[in-house]
Amino acid sequence: MAEKNVAQRLAGESHFLAILSRMKYIERWSLMRNSRAENLSEHSLEVALIAHMLCVLGNVRHGRSLDAERAALVALYHDASEIVTGDLPTPVKYHDGTIRDAYKAVERSAEGRLLATLPADLRPAFEDVLWPGAESTEDEVYLRRLVKAADKVSALIKCVEEARSGNAEFASAEASCRAAVDEMAAELPEVADFMREFFPSYGATLDDLL
Repeated sequence: MAEKNVAQRLAGESHFLAILSRMKYIERWSLMRNSRAENLSEHSLEVALIAHMLCVLGNVRHGRSLDAERAALVALYHDASEIVTGDLPTPVKYHDGTIRDAYKAVERSAEGRLLATLPADLRPAFEDVLWPGAESTEDEVYLRRLVKAADKVSALIKCVEEARSGNAEFASAEASCRAAVDEMAAELPEVADFMREFFPSYGATLDDLL
């Protein structure tokens, strides 16, 4: 009876933000032994900070006209589907094309379920963040490339921090992430700038940083 009463009470409310708040319960790197667990909420914040900086670098140094605030917003929501699906480890997700395509369909379905919890008049604003349109501008396409780069840089930061804590579990992942970031840096000057000027500080002590 209590469960029925709760369901009735919630029936007319939007659960969107309450669902998003559960990102803190989704742990990443589930196949690895972690010296410190990383949850989806903190990862999303880090990706947002990096993506914002990448766009600022692009605008200030490379003549771009990117919406840095939008990049941060896209980054905050980039893994929102994992609240429903959980974090599928990269070696599984990208094992082959069939699994990759199937997981993309699952992600899209999960995002649809999340959007369905919004009032109808608010959905278009969030669809625009989660689902890039076919008519996306060149700047929007580039912005989303930088968000993907920020995601990979965040993963590399995690690997480096684990290594500095004495955990050898992430050695292979670090090599893979570093190769991917190096490839992105060769194509995206903003990433090259970030890796040269900001990345080396990660993992240092607060006394060293200040």
